[in-house]
Amino acid sequence: MSDAVIEQAQDADLAGEAEGDEPVIQTLPLDAWHRAHGGRMVPFAGYEMPVQYKGIMAEHLWTRENAGLFDVSHMGQVGLTGEGVAAALEAVLPGDVAGLAPAKMRYSLLLNDEGGILDDLMVTTLPIGDAHPFGEASHYMVVNGATKYDDVSYLLDVLPEDIVINLMEDQALLALQGPKAVDALSRIVPGVESLVFMTAGAFAWNGASLWISRSGYTGEDGFEISLPAEIADAFATALCDQPEVEPIGLGARDSLRLEAGLPLYGHDLDPETTPVMADLGFALSKRRREAGDFAGAARILSERENGPAVKRVGLTVAGRQPVREGASVVDADGAIIGRVTSGGFAPSVGAPIGMAYVPAALAVPGTPLRLIQRGKLHDATVAAMPFVPHRYIRAGAK
Repeated sequence: MSDAVIEQAQDADLAGEAEGDEPVIQTLPLDAWHRAHGGRMVPFAGYEMPVQYKGIMAEHLWTRENAGLFDVSHMGQVGLTGEGVAAALEAVLPGDVAGLAPAKMRYSLLLNDEGGILDDLMVTTLPIGDAHPFGEASHYMVVNGATKYDDVSYLLDVLPEDIVINLMEDQALLALQGPKAVDALSRIVPGVESLVFMTAGAFAWNGASLWISRSGYTGEDGFEISLPAEIADAFATALCDQPEVEPIGLGARDSLRLEAGLPLYGHDLDPETTPVMADLGFALSKRRREAGDFAGAARILSERENGPAVKRVGLTVAGRQPVREGASVVDADGAIIGRVTSGGFAPSVGAPIGMAYVPAALAVPGTPLRLIQRGKLHDATVAAMPFVPHRYIRAGAK
């Protein structure tokens, strides 16, 4: 599993090029901290990042049972300021941004004019007048690290000139995930326990301003913490001093999100893929569907009405050998009819799993499929996602 994650990291697009097309590799604010804690560093999304510390399997299972600390500072944190930000964003996002209450967040998609996905992201409406680390910004977005510069460039092109877009590279971003995350974090930042899934708020730690959301990318309860880069080392140390917390690398992050049925941009999502193909219809709000006023609306609404040609599905794979991204889905005659976009061994499931795009007629759970990887055939079955239950703490939960 670790070799596959490293291959994926090395194949990822690198942000920025130097003379002679040499990739420019940046370092995270916690680079020295990772190395001091035994992190095995690899290039990923233009950064040196830890792929593992003690082993991917152990880190995966620790997160499912306790709390794992992930450094996601490579991701883009974007503040938007100006009149009419919500309405302007709705031109390129298909979600209800204008109706998003303060301190609430929403998963959405940055779309091109053909309805293809340029990125998936989180957007939050910031409370007016409340202290938060983002200055005068009215909205805060977290976008993928490998696409953040392209995203900002695209937003600069399509949003009104009087909207200020600030890529906040002086902010670090940490994710604390797992069923005991709330126990650990609330000891050092009292009050975070009052948050529920997809809500956020301003907090303080040792005089520094934090922005914390109850969200994440593992399917577990957890938090994402935006904080000044200069205190990231001290804050990460304070968290790992809690008995529930261990640092976790990219390898377990990938296997955790795969078990949770969550797509990875650049692999399961790309500019040729629409939200309907990707089975992300929940990101299309009712009001926006009825208005049909977002990028690519004609194609997306037609696919929603008539069905897409292909659809993202989950896979369970027979045997113990994982089938990786790039494997083909084939019919009985060996003709290629689909492609695997993510795959690996699932520690919590105890078996290989994956995601693939297949003809819509074959997207029904229980449908048998055949995969071919490096000339070898593998039997697989379409499976409902997530592969493990989500354990988010929602409003009203006890």
